[in-house]
Amino acid sequence: MVRLGIVVSEFNYDITRIMLEKAVSHARFLGAEVTVIYKVPGSFDTPFAVKKIIESGMVDAVAVIGAVVKGDTDHDQVVAHQAARKILDLSVESGIPVTLGIIGPGASRMDATERAEEYAARAVEAAVKMARRLQKFERMKSSGETGFTVE
Repeated sequence: MVRLGIVVSEFNYDITRIMLEKAVSHARFLGAEVTVIYKVPGSFDTPFAVKKIIESGMVDAVAVIGAVVKGDTDHDQVVAHQAARKILDLSVESGIPVTLGIIGPGASRMDATERAEEYAARAVEAAVKMARRLQKFERMKSSGETGFTVE
């Protein structure tokens, strides 16, 4: 069984609440156990929570969900790009799959609302698939098998 952590931004909570509900239900559908849900003030804060969850050893993968809605400035660009960059860094550095389900940048509130469930489900599905494939890879590697395909 895959142990999944979910990091969710509270900013734009009318959207991210829907995302969280979908993420939890989709994880159950996929047979994963949600071991921790970590709520943070905004998408920019998600890497901190990802790092803490990874360090806890309680998860096989983490799905990050949030909504960065376009405003009057380019602030959404900074928030979304920096969060995505650091989330990827944490995944690669830790060896724990961390998937990105943050809507934006450049999304309108309507766009984000329409995409909420899809982004949440995709982030969870990718996290569960990556964790299962990593588990398979480790089993195959430890058995001494070579020439295998991880899928």
